Amino acid sequence: MPSPQLSPPARSRSRVTPFGTGAVCALLVLIVLVLVAVRWSPLMTLDRSVATALHRRAVAEPGLVHANRILTDWAWDPWTMRALIAVAVVVLWWRGARLLAVWVAATCVLGTLLQQGLKSAVGRARPRWPDPVDSAHYAAFPSGHAMTATVSCGLLLWLLHRYGAGPRLWRTALVVACVSVVGVGLTRLYLGVHWLSDVLGGWLLGAALVGLSIAGFARYERRGGPRPPRGS
Repeated sequence: MPSPQLSPPARSRSRVTPFGTGAVCALLVLIVLVLVAVRWSPLMTLDRSVATALHRRAVAEPGLVHANRILTDWAWDPWTMRALIAVAVVVLWWRGARLLAVWVAATCVLGTLLQQGLKSAVGRARPRWPDPVDSAHYAAFPSGHAMTATVSCGLLLWLLHRYGAGPRLWRTALVVACVSVVGVGLTRLYLGVHWLSDVLGGWLLGAALVGLSIAGFARYERRGGPRPPRGS
């Protein structure tokens, strides 16, 4: 009797979803926020240790400080990131994806408002040095550079995925995005204008916002909203 043919197993869906990622990051940033607000001693000690070690190195390496300032003030500056999002919004609007354009723009505006609101509410002082290598103003938590880079790069990657970016473009964009998000956080630490938990909070808050925004738009589409033609 011939053995029955077995059909190939169904490909299981990934359990990693935008909503799940956003929810986990939101929970983590809430934990970090509470620890910063109550000035939890182990976290404060870690922040001071990292900041002191990096500042000592920065003072001894003015050339590296200059390179970090160029990266943080120009390449990865929040206004550079917002300009990239503005270009994407204009392109989406021109292509007729106007709701998506508004959604992306609104996500970025919400991110800025949320960031500034938390800075005001927490009111955390930035590191202070007798021999600073850079300066920054307003409250420290969360890092605006880290959060803006995370939101902007996350949204741009989402748009590339939606419109069917080829493998080579996708890999390149993913590498550039990861380097930018991690890199801008490291520049803020190296220049002594943020604590480690400020940068961590910015990354987590940005990832939470992007994940929940993508999940929200996907829910709208499931209810009958328009979808863009892939690769168009």
